Amino acid sequence: MGGFEMSIGLILVLIIGVFVIGSSVRILREYERGVIFRFGRRASAVVNPGGDGSGPGLVLLLPFVDKMVKVSLRTITMDVPPQDVITRDNVSVKVNAVIFFRVLDANKAVISVEDYLYATSQMAQTTLRSVLGQQELDDLLASREKINEELTRIIDQHTNPWGVKVAAVEVKNVDLPQDMQRAMSKQAEAERERRAKVINAEGEFQAAAKLAEAADVLTRFPIAVQLRYLQTMREIASERNTTTFFPLPIDLFAPLLRALGDSQGPKS
Repeated sequence: MGGFEMSIGLILVLIIGVFVIGSSVRILREYERGVIFRFGRRASAVVNPGGDGSGPGLVLLLPFVDKMVKVSLRTITMDVPPQDVITRDNVSVKVNAVIFFRVLDANKAVISVEDYLYATSQMAQTTLRSVLGQQELDDLLASREKINEELTRIIDQHTNPWGVKVAAVEVKNVDLPQDMQRAMSKQAEAERERRAKVINAEGEFQAAAKLAEAADVLTRFPIAVQLRYLQTMREIASERNTTTFFPLPIDLFAPLLRALGDSQGPKS
């Protein structure tokens, strides 16, 4: 019986030893850090290869005494839910965004705020409504990059005490009411028509200027009129027309008309 009891006792000791070792040994990946609490106070690990907090690598904890909270240092991509925003020119829009941030100080991220993910999300939502509410609709649609920089600066300023660094905030979609979409479509159509009319008027002006220059050249060189006439006749002759009209310049009949006028004049 003594040997049997000794075997059971040895098995119990081995089980307890495995449990103690399993509860005291932690392995942190390269992108992870651990915040250790000993009797409720922040403490350092027994083995701390990283030197900056706990990790990465092997971390030994005191069994039943230490408690470790893991924190990832990788960049987190979080969608900001659509927010109802009233712009400065009283237009109601629905805007959503995406925020990129990462933890720089694991201790602050665990101790300074209860849930840094939730807190950062709420800060992004309130800041999005506040900043976009100060913009006009045209600025919101045209100056997207400037607004993104302003959102990043403000949110990062508020999350810095939590050990969280905001890398970028990007406004994704701006949903406009149907009546506003129709109004903007009409405005864009009117703008296109205006540009078309301006371009057409500029073309007419340039064509008129060129015609004026051509008329001036023809006036100074009458032979050019005859050459132009012959060229026109050649173009007409090249076409397969059943009837061809030959326009004759009035200058060809000018001498004949003067002679007729002199012969029919009053006789003395």
